[in-house]
Amino acid sequence: MTRLDTEQQRLYPDAADGHTRALVLGLARPADWTLLRAVWQGVQADLELPAPAIAVSGTDSYQLWFSLAQPVALEQAQRFLEQLRQRYLPDVARSRILMWPPSDVAVAGSVHRAPAVPALQEATGNWSAFVSPDLPAVFGEDPWLDMAPGQDAQAELLSRLKCIQPDEWTHALERLIPAKVPGAPPTRAPTQTTPPAPTGDAPMEPRQFLMSVMNDASAPLALRIEAAKALLSQTPRGSA
Repeated sequence: MTRLDTEQQRLYPDAADGHTRALVLGLARPADWTLLRAVWQGVQADLELPAPAIAVSGTDSYQLWFSLAQPVALEQAQRFLEQLRQRYLPDVARSRILMWPPSDVAVAGSVHRAPAVPALQEATGNWSAFVSPDLPAVFGEDPWLDMAPGQDAQAELLSRLKCIQPDEWTHALERLIPAKVPGAPPTRAPTQTTPPAPTGDAPMEPRQFLMSVMNDASAPLALRIEAAKALLSQTPRGSA
């Protein structure tokens, strides 16, 4: 087994029994690194994940390769990629987005292999390869190599990558899920038409409560908006 084989096995082993450790998100037709770079940067800055590998497909796309330390169900992997698409590429035509594992991969009972990289692409005669972050801008709309990349160089690139640990994965999933508005009747901001009898500093309590809700980053967005609206509708009482 070569050093490249070892790194490939460490990061992107074959998917089996309905689970995978390798996830791939690609952008094609045309290949546009400017758009995909926003995903590459976002997963690190927003989701606090290790940098995914960057690959040229040898045909028509740039790709981001994510490696998980522990396998996850194919459905969860697919959902993660779809959430990345919705968050970072919402205006890109769905037909331009490539995902692995794809939605039609069987759940269990067979082994599935992600597209081989590096590899010769018979349709074009060009090569796919992993590349460093500074190279996609050089390739432009030609995401391929004219000749086979050096195996040692490919292995060196992969050796610098880290797998996504289970706690990092869970954290990223939580960050990707949009704040859900409960299906129950909408939460109403407190009204002051018939307030309870004040005691001491009690008249300030509703406003303090609304301020705490509005400034609570962990509160659902809908509640924070309602609190802000309620505060805007109030006329603070002066203390003459």
